[in-house]
Formats: sequence, structure tokens, C-alpha cells
Amino acid sequence: MANSGDINVGSVIRFNGELCKIEEYQHRTPGNLRAFYQARMRNLKNGKIVENRFRAGEAVELVRVDYKQMQFIYPEGEFIVVMDHETYEQIHIPAFLLGDSLKFLKEGMEVKISFEGEEPILAEAPVFVELIITYAEPGVKGDTATNTLKPATMETGAVVNVPLFVNEGEKIKIDTRTNSYVERVK
Repeated sequence: MANSGDINVGSVIRFNGELCKIEEYQHRTPGNLRAFYQARMRNLKNGKIVENRFRAGEAVELVRVDYKQMQFIYPEGEFIVVMDHETYEQIHIPAFLLGDSLKFLKEGMEVKISFEGEEPILAEAPVFVELIITYAEPGVKGDTATNTLKPATMETGAVVNVPLFVNEGEKIKIDTRTNSYVERVK
């Protein structure tokens, strides 16, 4: 059993019988009161945000989570199918674990899956992906004085706002956390 001082951002704990991932964690010492930890957690089952205060030294159940790099194969209904590199076993993972970053995945990409025992509890897409633009309106010549963006459709069907100088057929780098354009890839 761990205590409240052992928790960090990204830790997975069991809180009120549910698995929660710590998203924000701050140590507070208000005036002449006792110190406490303010935690903002995301419930891994339903995605809801929970906030709680932990007393300094309070017992907390840290959950051991195993991470595995797996290969994304294809989406199937409300699931995605990933393959283990070592055993070549195919596993169905609920698609909602990936959130918005699911639209940037294409066949063969690496996905980080977290397991508690045999049950998948977290899934993370690569932070940066490189995709080819399949459709983009041509930019107007001379309209580069401002930081203007235009929508562009990627090869996976996702739509990302890109600068005017980026054209159809070019490969660009996208940040999957913010769904935003990073740079052109040569």
C-alpha cells in the first residue's frame, strides 16, 4: 500500500473501487492548516473527471499497470484490433480508449496499450503521426500576411487545419494530442 506522497501525474490508482488515472496533482499548504494533495483524476471505465483531496500520508492503492507496444491492424465496429509483436496474438480493444486520436491511425502504426492483468484499461496513439493530404483547397497567392489556416483531409479521413502553403499530396506531421499541424515532412 502506498501513501498520497507516492502519487504522480500519470499514476493509476484504485479510488472508491474504480480505476482512475491522475491528470493533475498538487501539494497545497494553506496558511496555518495541514498540508494536503489536490488530485484531478479520470475514471478509466466511463471517462468522467473526479476531484479529491488526499491528506498527507493517507493510504492509497496504486495499481500496477503493464504497458505494451502493439501494432494497429484495423478498426472493427466499436473496437480496434491490435497485434502483439511477440506472440502475434490479435486483441480487440475498445475504440473509446483512444479518444480523438483514433482518426489518425492507419494500418501498421504502433499503439501503446496498458493492461491491468488481462484487461486493457488505457490506449495511447503515437504522439506524432505523418500522413499524406488527400484533399486541400489551393491557397490564394499573396494571402500569407496573416497566420491563416485552411482545412485539409488526410489519408485516414481526418480533417486538420493547415497553413495556406501546404498543398494536396504533401506529407505532414500531426500532433495527435491537439489534432494540430506541426510541420511538413520532406
